[in-house]
Amino acid sequence: MKKIAVFISFLTLFFVTSCNDDYKFTLDVVKKTTLNTSLSITLKEKNDKPVDKVQFFVDGQEVTANENSFTINTSDFGVGKHVVSALAFYPGKTKKINDSFEVLADKAPAIYSYKIINSFPHDTKAYTQGLEFYNGFLYETTGRKGQSSLRKVELTTGKVLQKIALDNQYFGEGLTILNNKIYWLTWQAKKGFVYDLETFKLEKEFAFNKSEEGWGLTNNGTDLIKSDGTNKIWFLDPVTFKEKKSLQVYTNKYALENLNELEFIDDKIYANKYQQNAIVIIDVHTGAVLGVADLSDLKKEMEKTQKLVPEDEVLNGIAFDKENNRLFVTGKNWGKLFEIELIKK
Repeated sequence: MKKIAVFISFLTLFFVTSCNDDYKFTLDVVKKTTLNTSLSITLKEKNDKPVDKVQFFVDGQEVTANENSFTINTSDFGVGKHVVSALAFYPGKTKKINDSFEVLADKAPAIYSYKIINSFPHDTKAYTQGLEFYNGFLYETTGRKGQSSLRKVELTTGKVLQKIALDNQYFGEGLTILNNKIYWLTWQAKKGFVYDLETFKLEKEFAFNKSEEGWGLTNNGTDLIKSDGTNKIWFLDPVTFKEKKSLQVYTNKYALENLNELEFIDDKIYANKYQQNAIVIIDVHTGAVLGVADLSDLKKEMEKTQKLVPEDEVLNGIAFDKENNRLFVTGKNWGKLFEIELIKK
C-alpha cells in the first residue's frame, strides 16, 4: 500500500507540474503607435488556463492593471522603444514575459529657415564642441586630443579672455554652466570635469554611468542634460552625477541619432545633428522632435570667405542670450559666429 501511495503522489506531482509547464503566455501589444494615444496590453494564455495574479511593468515601472490587462497613454512614457513585462503567478509557479512597443511622434516636425541678424569674429583654430552665453560672455570648449581647451570669449571681438587646456589624453566635448560651476565632458574617457566659473580651477571629476560617451551638455536650472551621440538625452543630478532618466528622440518616422551640442531654450532642447548642419528642436518632456532648422546654407555663407573641410568643419555650437533673446551658432574652425533668427516656414 505504501508503494501505491508514493506512486500516486508521484503521478499527482507529475500531472500538476506538467499542467503548469503547459502554460503558454503571450503579450498582446501593438508594436508601433504614436504619442497621445491610448494603448491597451493584455496577457494571454494559449489555452485560457487560470492565472492567480499578474503584475505589469513598462520600462521597469509597475503600472496599474485590471486583472490580465492594462491601458496607458503613450505620452506618459514618451517616444521611443519601451519594454513591457508581465509577471504571471499561476499554480506553483511564476513566469516573466517580455515584449516591447515603439512610439513615434504624432506630428511631423515644423520646418524652419533662418535669417542672419549679426556676425562676430570666431577663432578658426577653435574646434568647437560646446558653446554657452553667460553674463555677457561666451564660454566655449574645443576638442581633439592635445588641442582641447576651455575658453571665456568676448562676443563682439572674438578675443579669448581666459583659457585653460585639457590634459592631452582627453578629447574635450560639450560644456554647461550651473550654480557658478562649469561642467565639461570628455568624448570617450567616460568622465567629465567641474571647474570654478571665475578661476577655471579644477574642482572635481565625475564618471559616466549608463551613457557610454560625452557629446553635448546643457542644463534646465536643475539637471545637467547630456547627449552621447545616440538618439538618447540623459538627465543627470549636478551633485551626485547620477543619471536620473533618459529621453529617446524621435520624429513621426524614425529615431534621430547623432545628437551633439545642446542648448536649453524656452523649455525645449535645441540640438545640433552631427555633420548635418541642422538644429533639431526637442520636446523636453516626451522626446518628440518639434522642429528642424536646415542651416546648410550657413556653411555655404562661411565658404565665401573661408575654405572648409566638408566632414570636419561642420556646424556645431548653439548659445542663447536669454535676457536679449539672441540665438548664436557657429561651427568647428569657423571664422565667424552668427546671431540668427529662426523662421517657421
